[in-house]
Amino acid sequence: MSSPSGLSPEVVSVLVADSNQTQSQLLCGALRRQGAFKVDNCRAELSNCLSVLEANPVDVLLLADGLTDHRERLYELLRGVHSAYPNLATVLLLDNYDRELVVNSLRAGARGLFCLASMPFKSLCRCITSVHQGQYWTNSEQMRYLIDALSIAPSVHLINSRGHVVLTPREEQTVHLVTEGMNNGEIARDLNLKENTVKKSLLRIYDKLGVSNRVELVLYALSHSQERLPAPERLEQLA
Repeated sequence: MSSPSGLSPEVVSVLVADSNQTQSQLLCGALRRQGAFKVDNCRAELSNCLSVLEANPVDVLLLADGLTDHRERLYELLRGVHSAYPNLATVLLLDNYDRELVVNSLRAGARGLFCLASMPFKSLCRCITSVHQGQYWTNSEQMRYLIDALSIAPSVHLINSRGHVVLTPREEQTVHLVTEGMNNGEIARDLNLKENTVKKSLLRIYDKLGVSNRVELVLYALSHSQERLPAPERLEQLA
């Protein structure tokens, strides 16, 4: 069977975590028929996910949105999986979303947010492949929520997995301006630098943080900042 358009020939192992057994079986079956995925499934519970992942490590975790009505449990699951398997790409499958869900899910470790109700199945296949390759998957509205959330914080001090600051003060300043939505020319004017200097600085920042573009940089800043972002209620007030 041929692979879906845009997919690598590499077989990607996927774990579908969904407590709705019927929905889980349908999704697993659809993914298996693509020929590009090795698929397993489990209940959307932290202990069950960790048990299955320990026995059979996978590349991508698809987490169904059955917990979105119990968001603290959802965030606990995301944080628990991310803490145990920081390199695992987790995609949250949604029927709908709001600002609070987007910001807190990505902060808790989700690599992508995919709306099953509004996107075709082929896009889900591309989403799985993209996050497996180290990219993030969000739409423009979700990205705006992230930028809005970060722009409220007065400064961004990025840390690595060991809790160490990894950027110079000037690089942190550059990242903060990126999170405010500035392009290279605007950053150059704000910092009184040449635009080419800003471009080279961003490339060094990408290399230090292990990201490849501005979108990934903003998402990294969101999930690795020492500054606490405002509570969801405050975000809504300032929107």
